[in-house]
Amino acid sequence: MKPIWLMSLAGIGLGLMWFAIAHSSRSSSPSQPSPINSAPTPTPAAASLARLEYKSYALPDSTVHTLTIPLHSRYEVTPALSDTVETPAAIARREGAIAALNGGFFDPENQKSTAYIVLNGQQVADPTQNERLMSNPDLVPYLDKILNRSEFRQYQCGDRRQYAIALHRAAPPTGCELINALGGGSRLLPAITAQEEGFVAYANGTISRDALGSRQPNARTAIGITRDHSILWVMVAQKPKDAASGMTLQALADFMKTLGVEQAMNLDGGSSSSLYYDGKSAYGKVDQAGKPLIRPVKSVLLVKMKP
Repeated sequence: MKPIWLMSLAGIGLGLMWFAIAHSSRSSSPSQPSPINSAPTPTPAAASLARLEYKSYALPDSTVHTLTIPLHSRYEVTPALSDTVETPAAIARREGAIAALNGGFFDPENQKSTAYIVLNGQQVADPTQNERLMSNPDLVPYLDKILNRSEFRQYQCGDRRQYAIALHRAAPPTGCELINALGGGSRLLPAITAQEEGFVAYANGTISRDALGSRQPNARTAIGITRDHSILWVMVAQKPKDAASGMTLQALADFMKTLGVEQAMNLDGGSSSSLYYDGKSAYGKVDQAGKPLIRPVKSVLLVKMKP
């Protein structure tokens, strides 16, 4: 019979070996993200440390600027509406915001929104009040779809808030109240719905209407919700001196999917594309000389500190 101390040493050795194997297995395998409906709530201390993350991607035909806003953090994303039109940077400074992204569509002639906007539970922009939109004979066949486009939403669900992308006429989830919303479109992920939202139409198998120029590269702006419930802002900028650069709508959706985005919505693009962060602005559209085109907009999305 072996001495008891030898058997103890053997047991300790086996335990250490098992720990080393298990630890090695965890370290060599990438961590799996949480399912979209089961994101854990961190402790208050962990939430206070969650930070905004800005990145820039130099791609062959564009430069893409992104800003990630963690769900469980001291930040929130809210819309803002200007009385006239202003740059996102100007609106951000006036609102005391950390960051701003150009928002929904508008008519530059009458400076009225062509998208619904809800702020603090009150509808502050109604496209049916835009006479140029409602009386445009070319848009009559698409008006029903135009008035039911995608929105970026913030719900109050009991003691918590959550973000979603939904059509304007969609009811809030049971037990939730719509607090903020900004209309845009079309939805990008999980699938592009440009035809369903009246941006694209077909006649005899060919495109007869494409309000977004969806198949041509261009400066673009979008917002997404990742699988861990973070918010991702995306602004696609054209290459200097290349007015034909940028992304198509499908390329934008594909790019966002590579970043873990599961829900996404297109926003106003072209010369409206602009992202303001850390006191600096990045613009999407360039002229033939390569200079950025700076276009004042009607609405934006803001990042603010939670009250």
